[in-house]
Amino acid sequence: MQILTEPIGSIPRPVELVEGIKAFSSGNIAETELNILFDRALKDTIRRFEATGSPVITDGEQTKPSFVTYPIHGSGHLDPNGVVIPFADGHTRQLPKLTAGPFAYQVYAGDFVRKAGELTNLPLKQAVISASALSLLYPAEGIDGYPRDRFIADLVAESGRDIQSCFAAAAQTVQIDFTEARLSLKLDPSKGLLRSFIALNNEVLNRLPEDMRQRAGVHSCPGGDHDSTHSADIPYSELLPLLFQLNATNFYLQYASEKNKRDVLEAIRENLRPGQRVFLGVTDVLNARIESPEEIRDLILEAVEYIPQAQLGTTDDCGFSPFADDLSTSRDIAFEKIRARVAGTRLAEIALQKLQIVL
Repeated sequence: MQILTEPIGSIPRPVELVEGIKAFSSGNIAETELNILFDRALKDTIRRFEATGSPVITDGEQTKPSFVTYPIHGSGHLDPNGVVIPFADGHTRQLPKLTAGPFAYQVYAGDFVRKAGELTNLPLKQAVISASALSLLYPAEGIDGYPRDRFIADLVAESGRDIQSCFAAAAQTVQIDFTEARLSLKLDPSKGLLRSFIALNNEVLNRLPEDMRQRAGVHSCPGGDHDSTHSADIPYSELLPLLFQLNATNFYLQYASEKNKRDVLEAIRENLRPGQRVFLGVTDVLNARIESPEEIRDLILEAVEYIPQAQLGTTDDCGFSPFADDLSTSRDIAFEKIRARVAGTRLAEIALQKLQIVL
């Protein structure tokens, strides 16, 4: 039986592109010059992704400013002083906040799928940001003439359109990035915030046609930025009972960098529902060491003791560079880790096939 394997999403941008984005922001190069850099990075990413042997690839999010804010990039109704997200090493990321309604996406992720599809014949996966993450854009003080309930209605509609745009552009799978799930338990140990996030994301998922919902997934991790996390101290046993209540088929979970792996596997076994599949992260994207295929094989074989093989897949712990300016991991290392994941997954398949023959 085949073990499915997929990437999460982002690949570190070439240094020349990161520098070009900075130069464009400061007015030192024209948009036409920046677009040349985007096209060059995308073509190189697709080519190198294909060379890894990955059966499913992404566009590497080369043209997204960040995995969170791509839908609102360029909006004129934003204040930069929104929610602050602290990371364990002391650095922070700050979301903008909405200043006026109605809320509307400036770009849909299907555009990224369409562009990448012109460059490859391999199946494409596209990551989209969760409605729950974008709900944090609405300010605590409210917006005159645009109450929160209207914002939520617009947000749910736009989030659904974003997912459907990807499938319309021929994406094979769509992954909802829900990294704030684990963080929410740190901010609110009562789990009320997480429950509200789950309910909001289910509103979006429940509006999808059944065939799309079968190909939709959710990614959860403790954050990954400049080799640091925001909520790795929150155990999966606190998260998974609620996470698996999402009406999605595929769940992409950070795992390779977890210290207590057996506890994670126990939590998955106790909470995974029939018809759901878990893609375990088998490469640590915050560690420059490249895992060997044999090491990855052994992680998978241990996981099969807890998770039925038909419900198990492999992935990377997180995106390698969810924010455009993060160069903490090189492109070379990212692609070598992906190559190792694919090879290790195949080794696990062979080992399990041999075991079945013996039995």
